[in-house]
Parts: sequence; structure tokens; C-alpha cells
Amino acid sequence: MRIGIFSDSYKPYVGGVVRSIETFSKELKKLGHEVYIFAPNYPGIPDEKDVFRFPSIPSTYKGFYLGLPFSRRLNDFLASHPLDIVHVHSPFILGRLGARVAKRLGVPLVFTYHTLYDQYTHYVPFLRGLSKEITRKVAVDFCNRCDLVITPTEIIGKHIQGMGVKTNIRWLPTGIDLTEFNNNDRTWLKLSLGLEPDAPVLLYVGRIAKEKNITFLIDVFTLIVREHSKVNLVLVGEGPESKNLKKYAAELQLADRIHFTGKLLRPALVNAYCGADIFVFGSVTETQGIVIAEAKAAGLPVVAVNAFGVSNMVADGEDGYLLEMDAQAFARQILNLLGDHDLRQRLSKKALENARHFSAQLCAEKLVDYYRELIPKDTTVRQHVQ
Repeated sequence: MRIGIFSDSYKPYVGGVVRSIETFSKELKKLGHEVYIFAPNYPGIPDEKDVFRFPSIPSTYKGFYLGLPFSRRLNDFLASHPLDIVHVHSPFILGRLGARVAKRLGVPLVFTYHTLYDQYTHYVPFLRGLSKEITRKVAVDFCNRCDLVITPTEIIGKHIQGMGVKTNIRWLPTGIDLTEFNNNDRTWLKLSLGLEPDAPVLLYVGRIAKEKNITFLIDVFTLIVREHSKVNLVLVGEGPESKNLKKYAAELQLADRIHFTGKLLRPALVNAYCGADIFVFGSVTETQGIVIAEAKAAGLPVVAVNAFGVSNMVADGEDGYLLEMDAQAFARQILNLLGDHDLRQRLSKKALENARHFSAQLCAEKLVDYYRELIPKDTTVRQHVQ
């Protein structure tokens, strides 16, 4: 079939939505389907096959461009690439354009609800100035225009149902390429940071931003270092809070134990996962938290705050622990893991087993099943033979 993906976020911007689009697109093409991406243009970005770029303007958020939902080339492109289904990844600018395209073509409209938009009004460029109530209403109204709404976790599906979404909801996580974790260098992380081989590493991966609750992780770490002389906290990623958090670590006299790596290229990121001992996560606004699946694929036990989508990503007591946002309890659980090698090994083994549920191929196959449920049986879809 021919699938049109409309999104306000796409490369070179980096984020969970972009990662989801890239992963599903790659797997859908492997399954023999054609995927066309409709996204904002960015200065200097080279042309990419099957990606339609709209004129754009820079937003108030550094590095993010807003697509302008019109182009003289669009009608000709759609005429030469007739779509069987439209899948949008935003309820805003280009997502709304995608909805209009689906209506005009008479094809099903699918929407993936990636973000708790009302929790990010301070962060998403086109939501600033809108109240949380208005943002919720906009998102719910858009969902109810769609034929299917997909959420990355089951709990988020129930959450938006409670907000008033009446459309059919199915949950489907963004998958991960498990083969990435087969060949790795488990010594790379500690060697690159100049750490001793026996120095335990607590790892966080994600945006360095307020909503990720990294200050909480640092506060937890201050309690842990009182009882463990060699432990280190490694924060992988970049974002607007990097400078403030580095300053905070220095004020706590922990600058030599809290390491900010910045953004890592994919091979190095995989090595970072595989070279750590425990994955820690404090965010309370995640719809999924794909980094947790990646950590499990590397065999890391996870200690996370029990909130929203994260609660569907960790099997509590089996491959990690879900805790309330209590620094003392969080620190005690991590110290318990650090002090019990056998327990870490049991959780690690289960994490590797459970990570298989997040296979990118399996997730893409399920997505195709969802698409086919929406397309009338007497409709001939276009299969691309590779």
C-alpha cells in the first residue's frame, strides 16, 4: 500500500516523533510498502527520496522549523503518488493538512498521539500562549476526526479516552532494531570517561530539559554517593537545561561524578547503553519512553518513576522497578541493586527477554494490520514490489 505520513517534526530535528517515523518507515518499506513523508523543509537539507518538503519558517525554539501548509507542487505529487492511507503525527499544522488530504482523497486517517500536549505547552513552539484546557480540547477534537488513534502505550490510550476521545484507539509502541545491540563494545563508555572498570554507572538518555525531571535524578544521586564511593551518573543528550544542570552538579561538588556527554552518534549511544549498569529515568510526562526499551535491549535493569507511559514499559520487580517520586526510596532501590550482583543479573536477563516485545519488525507488522482493518475489503491497495 501507499502510506502518506504528515508530521510537523522530521529530520534533521531530533526527537521521539522523528525516531518513530524513521523506524516505522524503514520497516514498512522492508515489508514491501511505499512510504511518503510530508514534512517541513530545513535550510541546507539535501533532497531525500520520497520526502516532500514544505516551505518553512524558524520557530522560537532553537532548531525547530514550522512547515507552512501549502505548496504548488502538492496536488501534482498526490496525483502521481495516490495514497491508500494517511497517517499523521501531529494534531497541528501539517497534521491538519494531512487530515484535509485524507478527506479529499477519501482514504482513512490515522493519528499517533505521541505527546501529552497539555503538559508541553511551554515547550512545543506552536502551543506557547495556549492554556492547557484549550490545548486538550484541540487535541481531543482532532482525535475525533480520525478513523483510528494510536497511542504508544495502553495507559495513554485510557488517559485520552478519559479526556473525551471517542474514536477507536489502539496502542502500539515505537519499535527498536534489536540487532543494533548484538555487536557492541561494553568497555567504551567507561574508557571514554576515564572511569575504572569496576566503577558502576547509572545512565540516563534523553533530552536535557525540565520536563525530563533530571534535577530529581541528581538529587537522588547525591544520596547514593554518600554510601557508594565509586558510582557515577552519566547523562546522555542535549537540551535547554544542560547549562543549568552542569552548574547544579558543580554546586553540589559532584562535577567529577556527573558526566554530561552531549548528543552521541548512534553507534556510541548503543555502546553507552551496553557499558552502563543501571538505567534511571525520572520523567513523569512520557507517552512511551523508547529509551527504556533500548536500555532493556542492552540488558539494563531500569529504575523509573511510575508515571503515564513509563508504567507500561517496565515490568515492576521483573526487569526493573517503578517507584513514586521519592528521592529516598529511589536511592535505596538503586543502592540495593548496586549491592546485589545476582539480583542485577536476574533483572538483566529478564530485560533482554522483554525487549523482544519491542521488535521494530513486529511493531510494523501490527501497524499494517491496523491499516488493513480500515481499508474496505473491495479496495485494491498498491503493493510495491522490491
